[in-house]
Amino acid sequence: MINRLSKNEALKLLVSANLKDVGIAALEAKRTLHSDRVTTFVIDRNINYTNICHIGCKFCAFHTNLGQADGYILPYETIDKKIEELLAIGGTQILFQGGVHPKLAIDYYENLVDHIHVKFPTIDIHGFSAVEIAYIAKISHITTSAVLARLQERGMASMPGAGAEILSDRVRAYTSPNKVSAAEWLRIHGEAHKLGMTTSATMVFGFGETDEEIVEHFEQLRQLQDETGGFTAFILWSYQPDRTELQRLRPDLTRQSSNCYLRLLALSRLYLDNFQNVQSSWVTQGSYIGQLALKFGANDLGSTMMEENVVAATGCSHSMVTDEMVALIRGAGEIPAQRNTRYKILRRF
Repeated sequence: MINRLSKNEALKLLVSANLKDVGIAALEAKRTLHSDRVTTFVIDRNINYTNICHIGCKFCAFHTNLGQADGYILPYETIDKKIEELLAIGGTQILFQGGVHPKLAIDYYENLVDHIHVKFPTIDIHGFSAVEIAYIAKISHITTSAVLARLQERGMASMPGAGAEILSDRVRAYTSPNKVSAAEWLRIHGEAHKLGMTTSATMVFGFGETDEEIVEHFEQLRQLQDETGGFTAFILWSYQPDRTELQRLRPDLTRQSSNCYLRLLALSRLYLDNFQNVQSSWVTQGSYIGQLALKFGANDLGSTMMEENVVAATGCSHSMVTDEMVALIRGAGEIPAQRNTRYKILRRF
């Protein structure tokens, strides 16, 4: 690509550039890709099929251990009811993730995906992080590529970008030492792309990462997208410290500012020049900053998020209905449109 942003240029924008100037540049880059001024959103529900997890990420306030009284695996009847409620409001997608349960192997996931796909064929299953895929492969004694292929055959449409956080093994060593490495996360997403499965890419900042590690995170995503073209979108959000073990261990890691979020979001639009879509994270930033992000490069407002449990476990809780989403997009001077998982427009408002 011509005039691609370099690592050094990105570092300068991150460290010393005027925030307004970075935002203007990101908005111009967005307009090049989305000249129709359409801003999209999806109506979906985040279904956490289990909260039992043995990974023990220090920034997670949602998980519990096997054998604890508050642990659960949702029965099919409960999952079905949640999907029926989603369909009743025009929903098209379930973001399907859980803790990494130490005893659930591939047959459980195949049966679960098959049940949902057969009973609710119009629902896109945007399911299971690379971390979950890696553990399913380990406990089932098969490859991660085989896990993805078998779940795809049963009806899994795409994979979310959860588990990336910061793609730096230095940071991962103290935030989530039992999680897949940066290279493994990238490899599993590459395998999904080769199977024709789309995925999203993410970043969670605020873990004490360096500016260089942030830019390297962008670089690794851009390289993989050059190779496969399988990422549909990039989503950025900030570490929410409350109620987490990491808050106790690293009280210096405080909640990040909105200015920091907007700068990084704008930089992602400029650096990830091969990503069509950049999503605003109103779930962690609130509706006002979520709307303002549309002026800093975002062209998608994410999900109405009928249900969200992981971020809410830290005490950070926001909600949105379709009418509010439409009003926010219109208020930013954009045209609202409902999309599906693959960013196909379903309805314009």
